[in-house]
Amino acid sequence: MKKIITILLFCITSHYTFAQNQIEMATGLRSSGKIYVVVLVLLTIFVVLGVFLFMLDKRIKKLEK
Repeated sequence: MKKIITILLFCITSHYTFAQNQIEMATGLRSSGKIYVVVLVLLTIFVVLGVFLFMLDKRIKKLEK
């Protein structure tokens, strides 16, 4: 549990530090509205990967039985 809290705190603080440094590419993507496309594509990839891993886990458990 302590490891999870530590990782979450690290992610939050690093995100805050990263957000303060304005990156020109991100500013350009944000101003043109393309950042939402990038976020949507990344979210889709992570969701598909999560579903794939979940289904793979179910198949492996079935084979173990």
